[in-house]
Amino acid sequence: MPLNLPTFYKRTGSAIVFAIIMLGGLLWNDWAFLGLVCIICSLCLWEYCKLMQRIDKEAYWPKWLPIVLIVAGLIILIPAFFLNHLFDSSYPDWPVRLWGVLPVLPAILLLAGALAKRTYLVAVIQSFGGILYIALSLLLLLNMRMQDMILPIALILMIWTNDTMAYLVGSFIGKTPFSTISPKKTWEGTIGGALLTIIGAVVYGYFSHRYTLIDWVVLALCATIAGTMGDLLESKLKRMADVKDSGAIMPGHGGALDRFDSLLVAAPFAYVYANYFMK
Repeated sequence: MPLNLPTFYKRTGSAIVFAIIMLGGLLWNDWAFLGLVCIICSLCLWEYCKLMQRIDKEAYWPKWLPIVLIVAGLIILIPAFFLNHLFDSSYPDWPVRLWGVLPVLPAILLLAGALAKRTYLVAVIQSFGGILYIALSLLLLLNMRMQDMILPIALILMIWTNDTMAYLVGSFIGKTPFSTISPKKTWEGTIGGALLTIIGAVVYGYFSHRYTLIDWVVLALCATIAGTMGDLLESKLKRMADVKDSGAIMPGHGGALDRFDSLLVAAPFAYVYANYFMK
């Protein structure tokens, strides 16, 4: 896969703007992070709905259902954030998450009962899949921020490093296709990106006084392995929908779901490790 310089420059320029916005939300304060996560959630859910409508053209998707889905996602995120602050981050995680999820469940059931069409029920089930895939994953990322702000920052930077290094290594020496789902991915690029990301985590972990070297390596593995699986999952959805990108908000990068596909799958794995094993 030869390096396409115009594409590379376009991707780099939009990535710099994207990085500035992301780092502002990540580094400023908790409220900025909440706003960033809510925007990501809304954009990803909107694009997810469009993909589902293209994948299953027989399913009945009312025009208002994507809006309801976005509202449901925000209902999950915002109350959990306020409860964390109300209880000074000491409130047990599971009740916080359940408090956010429970209002969504009866709403979905009410929507399902509003119309007796089977095709509508399919759309409701697909909508609930979007909640699990996107909103709950971002909720876990939000809770990681409540544990330690460095954790989501590190995870996102590792994912960016893995994506960039995999692209560069694959561009120069990539020859062996990694998967039919994503033909442009190569084994050389995937392995090169993962190794360079892990090396970077080892170097940072060696000089860092936060957590252990093993902790940083495990987070890097979450970013590389689970992140790659997230990228393949979204690629599969796009192939089923017969589209190149999930959206067009970033020149050279596609939509929000294209940008955060790795994070949405890596975040739950990183959260479980950070919450139960990191000290």
